[in-house]
Amino acid sequence: MKNRILRIDNVRKTINYLKKNGLAGTFYAAAERMQEEKKADYRYLAPDAETLAKQRQETADAPCLFSVVVPAFETKEAHLREMIASVQAQSYARWELVIADASADDRVERTVRQLIHKTGDLRIRYSRLSENRGIAENTNAGIALAKGEYIALLDHDDFITPDALYEMALAVQKGRREGRPPVLLYSDEDKYDEGAQTFVFPNKKKKFNLDLILSNNYICHLMAVEAGLMKRLKLRSDYDGAQDYDLVLRVVDSLWQEGALTPQAARICHIPKVLYHWRSHRDSTAQNTGSKTYAYEAGRRALADFCAGRGLRVQVEHSLHLGFYRIVYESDLLDARQDVGIVGGRILDGKRRMFAGGYDEEGNCLYEGLPAHFTGGSTHLAVLRQDCASVDIRCMRLRKELQPLYSEITGLPYREKHLRVKEGREQKEVRIADVSGLTCDEAGYRRLSMALGEAVRRKGYLVVWDPGITIHL
Repeated sequence: MKNRILRIDNVRKTINYLKKNGLAGTFYAAAERMQEEKKADYRYLAPDAETLAKQRQETADAPCLFSVVVPAFETKEAHLREMIASVQAQSYARWELVIADASADDRVERTVRQLIHKTGDLRIRYSRLSENRGIAENTNAGIALAKGEYIALLDHDDFITPDALYEMALAVQKGRREGRPPVLLYSDEDKYDEGAQTFVFPNKKKKFNLDLILSNNYICHLMAVEAGLMKRLKLRSDYDGAQDYDLVLRVVDSLWQEGALTPQAARICHIPKVLYHWRSHRDSTAQNTGSKTYAYEAGRRALADFCAGRGLRVQVEHSLHLGFYRIVYESDLLDARQDVGIVGGRILDGKRRMFAGGYDEEGNCLYEGLPAHFTGGSTHLAVLRQDCASVDIRCMRLRKELQPLYSEITGLPYREKHLRVKEGREQKEVRIADVSGLTCDEAGYRRLSMALGEAVRRKGYLVVWDPGITIHL
């Protein structure tokens, strides 16, 4: 049954993709999708009863109250009951569930009140809204009622793991002990295949990455925001469908300090565990990206608004993949963004596979070995601009005030050359470092690249990897 559901889902996605991206693009996307599914070996394992009991005992006196806000609208009874049960099953007891119901009839109300009466659980708070004002305003009504120190958002037809709020509470306590209480917390997530009744497609996310969030709302679920900030920012109805992305961008904007990422990253906390189950059914964006195309345009507008607020002169474009964006800067990235110290692209070998480009803190090449036409799977990370530890010295450009670092590390003056490269969908002439004076093997180039990236980051600048810039060696 599971395989049949996935095959039907894939056929539907392939047809939609073909209409948008043509035969060649669809061929490569389908091939990558098949490889991704062959490699998939995922099982969600819920914490056992003993573990949950220890968590309850450990946090019995924890002071932090979490408000879980759910905007409900014509919710199916089975989905509603499962969502509520998942909150009641939390090993962390200091929570309230605020349900703001904009349904036209009283089905949701009857179900919720019946559950409250049956369980006597007064942590569940129900509010009947006078009208349906859209997802943002309905959620804002719940946010206004929240009494917690942190507000977590939960969709009415999804559910969370029994240790979700426990893990959030631990992260809050750790941040407070270190004097850096988190402003925003987010976790990994997976999808719940309703037809097959199994968990699939885990989304293992990166820690906070500024340029990645400017490409896609990878934060998504489960997300909690410090209550004071949430109540000040609220959700904006102009961005219904992408209201969560708009909120994240405005949280980031509130923390952004030009030329210094560290204060921002320290207060945005990633919890690397699956804590959220995103229900996948025919009408959900989890399964059918075409079901809410307006949401992707709202996301593009939210990103454009963010950039305008930062004084960035840009055009925000949809990529080939719905919900993923590319910012086109009117001037050079290094001129437009004072927080960026170095920008580099990807390097392909003779077989058109990635073998150099962006590197992590251990010196591993991001997406090494990936064919040029592949995107990195369903998250498309391999084609998204993002921050990293370093970029390859043979395909990069350094901002002027940092160019002396190049000389210190290589022993050579920094010079640039003009090169025609593929940037995004077009051929464009760019300037990159002229490394003709260097005589290194591959290991040597990587050591120099890592040293330069570390030096740039120590100065407080970002290292940006842009896979839209491609050269061949």
